[in-house]
Amino acid sequence: MKAWGAFALAAVVVVADQLTKLALVAWLPYGAEVDLLPGWVRLVHTRNRGVAFGMFDSPAAWMDGLRLAVVVAVAVFVVWQIVAGARGTILIGLALVLGGAVGNLIDRLVRGEVVDYLDAFAVWGGGEHHWPAFNVADSAITVGAALVLLAELLRPRGKAHVPDAS
Repeated sequence: MKAWGAFALAAVVVVADQLTKLALVAWLPYGAEVDLLPGWVRLVHTRNRGVAFGMFDSPAAWMDGLRLAVVVAVAVFVVWQIVAGARGTILIGLALVLGGAVGNLIDRLVRGEVVDYLDAFAVWGGGEHHWPAFNVADSAITVGAALVLLAELLRPRGKAHVPDAS
């Protein structure tokens, strides 16, 4: 895959993310829940002002600018890495991260918050234990970051370069 392919994959993620969010907002009232896999997964309509699983979810006005700046900085860094010649699994991972970041950025710009709708949880010990609600963009960011990390960890390391003494 070349850089243009990475940008195309990122665009597919953005479109899938925005279409699923539009469908959810049109179909499921805010706060409503529908069991998809009872005891494991629900479709919910919730909103998130924070980043990365709701972190930095503060009503302070200055936080909006900070959250926006962080997302834009990540997107710019990822674009730079793609254009600089990332290859293979890393390129695919970066494309997924970029698509997810842009998908959630669109929500922040249009709605001031991100629409989340998948609620994964488990029931044990008399209660439900939830993962933070997420969406296609969040999934793409998580899978993309895992691919980049895995590719880096598994990358063959070359021998140290020893300059010629002569």
